[in-house]
Amino acid sequence: MTQSADVAIVGAGILGLTTARALLARDPRRRIVVLDKEPTPAHHQTGRNSGVIHSGIYYRPDSGKAAMVAAGRDDLLSFLDEHGITYDMCGKVVVAVTPDEVERLDALEVRAAENNVATERLDRAALREREPHIEGVAALLVSSAGIVDYAAVCDALVAELTAAGVEIRLGTTVRGSVADSNGVTVTTDGGRLSVGSIVNCGGLHCDRVATAAGADTGGVRVMPFRGEYYELAPHARGLVNHLVYPLPDPDFPFLGVHLTRMIDGSIHAGPNAVPALAREGYRWRDVSARDTAEIAFSRRTWVLARRYWRKEVGEIHRSLSRRAFLTALRRLCPDLTKADLEPSGSGVRAQAIAPDGTLLDDFAFADSPRAVHVMNAPSPAATASFAIAETVADRHERVVSEI
Repeated sequence: MTQSADVAIVGAGILGLTTARALLARDPRRRIVVLDKEPTPAHHQTGRNSGVIHSGIYYRPDSGKAAMVAAGRDDLLSFLDEHGITYDMCGKVVVAVTPDEVERLDALEVRAAENNVATERLDRAALREREPHIEGVAALLVSSAGIVDYAAVCDALVAELTAAGVEIRLGTTVRGSVADSNGVTVTTDGGRLSVGSIVNCGGLHCDRVATAAGADTGGVRVMPFRGEYYELAPHARGLVNHLVYPLPDPDFPFLGVHLTRMIDGSIHAGPNAVPALAREGYRWRDVSARDTAEIAFSRRTWVLARRYWRKEVGEIHRSLSRRAFLTALRRLCPDLTKADLEPSGSGVRAQAIAPDGTLLDDFAFADSPRAVHVMNAPSPAATASFAIAETVADRHERVVSEI
């Protein structure tokens, strides 16, 4: 076969598109093709997240998340300004609801300083002044947090890349790839193409793409967690001025239900975190026999269940009961009523899990001959995407140089 491209990128979410941009910037002569099985870019995680521009307050100072979110946010904001994309640095408050949470708020304030994230300590009166309907004894105000529509970011990336000669092939499912001394043969549902190398930004299916390419992933597998949202009815939107978050539970790797302003003026409430029965399982009735069996018969699932079962029972209860969801929200905003909540969309997080049942908390990558694989890119991956793309491009250059 004649070589179709120098690089094939699997996935047209924000990571795949920013990676294409980073690779093209290093060599404008590169022929790059982006492959995605969906009819539109940003179809899954990128287009279904809460739209937050993260500050980097939570992450371990020595982590990839902490390093990349700061640089990535600056690059993202520059891109938004360059392309005239609307965003709002509205700030967020992280709230200690009860006195016994203040010690955790203190620790978070120290973590923020370690990550060079500026915060302002608010007492009850100062919190009430900023958020009259939010209950708390103290809070941290983080002015460097904001909101944007990441699907709009991807539309701008597609326009820029297409103008620069990058081919975006939507509706194209990658079935597998085989590398040899001459390149990589990528098999899709539309036939085969020959490329020099591949970059796997497959998100919910990244582990399967990596395994099909013969990568040693260390046994890491994706487990899908669905995050379900409500939104505040239009008459209730005045109850919230900023992004409003509870303190994260140190024993559970998800942030808990919070109130998030969206760039369109709506306010989303959520998400919870329940195991999805399909990798694209946006509703309880979305069930994949393959995905469900993989979850049910995996030892890591049962290790995870033993560790977090009490938490997950609560998450599932909130998924099945609007009253329970409202109760969790009223802990932050007691003025909310059932009439204030309207059903909204959901998203599925591609959570990577190690063979011992450990949830991977940081960004993770793997290599195989002529290929780089993004194995874990949870929040704040969208905020950090431009910096993650540079890391992936560095790995790609090393992999290619070793051929």
